[in-house]
Amino acid sequence: MQQPTDTPKLADAYAESLPTSRALYERAKEVFPDGVTHDNRRMQPFPIYVERAEGAYKWDVDGNRYIDYWMGHGALLYGHNPPHIRDAVSEAVLQGSHYGASHRPEVEWGEWVQRLVPCAERVRFTASGTEATHMALRLARAFTGRKRVVKFAGHFHGWHEGLEIGVRAPYTNEPEAGQLEAVTDLVTVCPPGNIEAVRDALASGDVSALILEPTGGHFGTIPMKKDFVAALREESQNAGALLVFDEVVTGFRVSPGGAQAHFGVTPDLTSLAKILAGGLPGGAVAGRADVLEHLATKPDPEANRHMKIAHHGTFNANPISAAAGVAMLSSLADGQATEEVNAQAQKLRFGMNEILAQEAVAWRVYGEYSDWKIFFDADAPPRDGEEQNVSGIDWRRLDSKNAQKSRALRQALILHGVDFNGARALVGTCHTDDVIEETLAAFRAGVQTMKEEGIA
Repeated sequence: MQQPTDTPKLADAYAESLPTSRALYERAKEVFPDGVTHDNRRMQPFPIYVERAEGAYKWDVDGNRYIDYWMGHGALLYGHNPPHIRDAVSEAVLQGSHYGASHRPEVEWGEWVQRLVPCAERVRFTASGTEATHMALRLARAFTGRKRVVKFAGHFHGWHEGLEIGVRAPYTNEPEAGQLEAVTDLVTVCPPGNIEAVRDALASGDVSALILEPTGGHFGTIPMKKDFVAALREESQNAGALLVFDEVVTGFRVSPGGAQAHFGVTPDLTSLAKILAGGLPGGAVAGRADVLEHLATKPDPEANRHMKIAHHGTFNANPISAAAGVAMLSSLADGQATEEVNAQAQKLRFGMNEILAQEAVAWRVYGEYSDWKIFFDADAPPRDGEEQNVSGIDWRRLDSKNAQKSRALRQALILHGVDFNGARALVGTCHTDDVIEETLAAFRAGVQTMKEEGIA
């Protein structure tokens, strides 16, 4: 039976329940392209507008309360407004927001990165994850004297033109609007999990960096295994290319030392953001001292002109982000928070798959760490809550977007008091057993709503 292309009852119920959000969106369309300030916040027929947040919850401008699984796009490990980070930020604000000078908290923040992240011989702070991956490429090219970069299809490394390539189907290095073909031509896009393709790409002899999300594209939407990551370490080293881990999401979330500590595979460079800055703006590149030396001033003017990478940034390591970062990293160093969020996410995945089995809906909820992802186009419902394995599914299918189901499920869950991005979700320590129980009840109701409309 052909599925309908729209869900009028669900869309109407969504619109009717959010009149103030709808009115704000009408205003926003006159200010912002598409009415939003981030592509992932785009929502049809309009997004929700949030007024405040605390712990696992956020409240919209219409007074509706939601259990939140955006978790600040992954920046929040303890939920919204955790007291120890809030207090650190409040104290820092009272001391001034911008000194235009070096300060004690930036040193403490960098030292915490060094303690936790295996590759972090040296650290340089930026204002975002996109800036961090951009800097990592500059460093790799300066250190190796080579131009080419190898990345994997479906892996996202920020929106700068050097790496916003091959992220979406058809996964080619064709330039997007405004990108320079001369830049995209220097990027080789390999299928994830294909070591032969990586060897062929590295064989050119002109590869400066091999960059990847170490758990797989979009925080493991296309899972990447430890043995494959270890093989990439060996292949890149043999080819004289730097191995770069994009740990913007995985850093301090997969383990206190990130995916590299969890896998026992140390890259040459890593990019960090999100949890790094305790929920405030901030990013960093960490890695080998000899590579980051290209950011240091040289005594000889000629060497300085040819070897130093100029790096500025008004808000690099600003004192407020530094205070939040120190509070965050010092509190997660013992690994207890990571273990807790991983366990809670596993409870959610199990419960959701049990519901899908009981409701006979052919989706699959999966993940390995503090997240849950939904594969909407499974061939059959899970047999029970344990069935979460997606290893036999082609990576293109896993990465494909089912816009209709994703949008409908998000609308249905919003109506039942839960918000996530439509296909992926992140878990914090705030998601206690009571919150999980409420989430599963909302998930069952949302699935039943979609079944009633013929789109499950």
